[in-house]
Amino acid sequence: MRIGIDLGGTKTEVIALANSGEQLYRHRLPTPRDDYRATLEVIARLVAMAEQATGQRGSIGIGIPGARSPLTGVIKNANSTWLNGQPLDRDLAQRLQREVRLANDANCLAVSEAVDGAAAGARIVFAVIIGTGCGAGVAINGCCHAGSNGTAGEWGHNPLPWMDDDELRYRAEVPCYCGKQGCIETFISGTGFATDYLRLSGISLSGAEIMQRVAQGDNVAELAIARYEQRLAKSLAQVVNILDPDVIVLGGGMSNVGRLYQTLPNLIRQWVFGGEFETPVRQALHGDSSGVRGAAWLWPVNEPAER
Repeated sequence: MRIGIDLGGTKTEVIALANSGEQLYRHRLPTPRDDYRATLEVIARLVAMAEQATGQRGSIGIGIPGARSPLTGVIKNANSTWLNGQPLDRDLAQRLQREVRLANDANCLAVSEAVDGAAAGARIVFAVIIGTGCGAGVAINGCCHAGSNGTAGEWGHNPLPWMDDDELRYRAEVPCYCGKQGCIETFISGTGFATDYLRLSGISLSGAEIMQRVAQGDNVAELAIARYEQRLAKSLAQVVNILDPDVIVLGGGMSNVGRLYQTLPNLIRQWVFGGEFETPVRQALHGDSSGVRGAAWLWPVNEPAER
């Protein structure tokens, strides 16, 4: 049995999967904010609940909103800041008496969708989370690719490519929380989409509300989504020019905008070197479950489920 934990800023979720991918158990508890030791105990409690409910002992994989530094062995870049600087995997291994594997939550999305999701069987998968923020992950042969610095997939903190004059002005207006200007995240996250609509209309709406206006024929809303599609296409074309993945998977709130899967391929093609682009762009099959399922699949099918 494989146990996955999705450690979020407000909730922590557990899933137990059989080797077939069948869900055996799932539960969530509030995340104890700003309390590292209490966070460890919540994870241990969820593992115990899953094992008690299934009557089985499982391997442990954990998706986190940050990364483990291969250099220092501690967590870095986590927006759940109480995790930063902590040896999370070592502390949990001691608490749970078994090896624990960690990966960034976007990498967990990529693994989940590569194993038994929208990109099942694909060799190289690039998976994007476009929600409140923006992240991405890479899976190769169904396994997480974190890179030698633990930063593979940090696509959202590269500059938006091929900026036009308006985007150059916008870059200076809304600096990214990482301290730099012009990050992809500030343009193509759900927050970036809503911010651009506010700039165009003077009205503050959520992404879903803006898309309702698009459906009603609102010209400003249509302009906002067209600008968003162009920016997302440029950003993905840059990935194609570097990695050329076999499948691109979209997750997060903006992935529910159905028209993206019709408009993006032709838009991406305009920015890809040589103009050839036939890569499938698909919505995450497991939706909000992808992160926690991918954490469980940090122990691949062809590897024993516990050490």
